[in-house]
Amino acid sequence: MFSFSSSRLVDRPFDWAYQLEDLGYSGWEIVNEGRQKLTRENLVEAKKIVETTNLTITIHLPYSDLNLASVNQPIWEETVRQMKSCLDISSDFARLAVLHPGHFSPLGMQMQDSAWSQAILGIQQVCDRAADLDIKIAIENMVNMPAILGRRPEEILGILETVDRENAGFIFDVGHANTNGNVLDFLKLKDKIIHIHMHDNHGERDEHLPVGNGTVPWKKVVSELRDYKGRIVTESRSLEEGQRSVNRLKKLMNIG
Repeated sequence: MFSFSSSRLVDRPFDWAYQLEDLGYSGWEIVNEGRQKLTRENLVEAKKIVETTNLTITIHLPYSDLNLASVNQPIWEETVRQMKSCLDISSDFARLAVLHPGHFSPLGMQMQDSAWSQAILGIQQVCDRAADLDIKIAIENMVNMPAILGRRPEEILGILETVDRENAGFIFDVGHANTNGNVLDFLKLKDKIIHIHMHDNHGERDEHLPVGNGTVPWKKVVSELRDYKGRIVTESRSLEEGQRSVNRLKKLMNIG
């Protein structure tokens, strides 16, 4: 049930995969950024991981310099194109992809209705491509930054209802919620959760600390999610910190 994820820039990120099972993981979430980005050239490495390990692979769609809520049409089109391309290249081995819903640019702040419409249309297009490939899209709640969409439960609910796609669901990022002070509010959406990111912080910024090293109310989180059957991804700064998170979560969950 536990997957490892890290957006750290390292020389050979695909080497992580061959250590994960020994650290208590059964999956890896590939962050399509930097050297982890799946390409035609490194696809052989990714498929080798699938063939030689028992890891479940999920993916995080790209987000740097991209924006589904852009009111600059060429930027919006390129964002959708890159996300669809990422789905295409990973469709042989990934059945779930994580998506950031976008943010208001300076112009978007003046045209918020238009920016929201762009975000919804973009998510719909990504979901439709994913549906053709038998992939679910998990829409992520975001960190406490004023211009980012999806920081509050009502925003996530609104996105899901307006997108209106059967393969769209909610990924609960516990650390992001903690920076907004609404972890408990997001837990009320637990029936809509299809994927989880777990990491810790002190409630002010996205620190990606090991579970238990910040102020997230982990006992309450674990208690509320006791019936959850999906994958739990520890977003970590290193393999060592990831293992620390897994060990603490297993203890909280009474997993031997």
